[in-house]
Amino acid sequence: MTDVLTLGEAMVSVRTAAPMRLGGAAQLSVAGSESNVAIGLARLGHDVCWVGAVGDDQPGNLVRRTLRAEGVDTRFARAARGAFTGFVAFDQPAHDITRVSYHRAGSAGSTLTAKECSVALSSTFPRLVHLTGITPALSQTAREAVLATARAAHAAGIRVSLDVNYRERLWPRPQAAAVLRELLPLLHTVFASADELDLLSAAADPVAELLARGVAQVVVTAGADGAHCHTPGGSRYQPALRVAVVDSVGAGDAFVSGYLSGALDGLTAEERLRRAATAGAFCVGAHGDWEALPSRAGLALLARGDGAALR
Repeated sequence: MTDVLTLGEAMVSVRTAAPMRLGGAAQLSVAGSESNVAIGLARLGHDVCWVGAVGDDQPGNLVRRTLRAEGVDTRFARAARGAFTGFVAFDQPAHDITRVSYHRAGSAGSTLTAKECSVALSSTFPRLVHLTGITPALSQTAREAVLATARAAHAAGIRVSLDVNYRERLWPRPQAAAVLRELLPLLHTVFASADELDLLSAAADPVAELLARGVAQVVVTAGADGAHCHTPGGSRYQPALRVAVVDSVGAGDAFVSGYLSGALDGLTAEERLRRAATAGAFCVGAHGDWEALPSRAGLALLARGDGAALR
């Protein structure tokens, strides 16, 4: 049995350490919220399957090769003929400021269908399905794929998690709210920043509303200010671990992978949050969305303190 099934768009990423308009050396890698989470979970020892479409091109080959190399099951990853693999560009116009440019409209990733997700779900029967609010913004077919997968998983007794991950460049807030609220009766765990909660509920206390509607865990993230986990049994707080920040891109996905890993391992809320914060701390210590994510054996390394030398 697969631990986690996730679906979405993985892209090629291009990074420069200075304003991109100046040219110079660039780093080529892979990025995408769901694939980042998949890599994070695989490094922590879980069986993870990623469903998505890439172009029948060399960037698409890089995406699939990278995920396979990281131990992610890609048997349901499709190479879409006639479509291109999307890419995202990162550059730094000023110190510790990352500028992001997407080139994904009409990409292969937007051709994801409900049928192929259904086949993956019935073939893997995962313990958990992880979704984000990015995929339903890509196209109508991708939106249908997310809704259909959530419905089928819920009907089969499979827990469904959602990271809101709102992207204003992809769709307006009213449209996002309408689609994401349709998912609410199907969700077990929700991840959102404080400024995303209104997309899920218009109530004065959206967290209480989500719990009242059956969501078992509402995790509200605040970056360097830590995170809260709200359940019907109460709330817990986890401060962010204090580490030198090199690149904050991908930290949210790292946090989600750590939290879901803890949930799969049956950890308490406090332990889940601690593992999530640890994964996030690893991520921000190096450039890249996922490159610095920890292995299970590496989770304890941060406890050794700053400047420790392992000999």
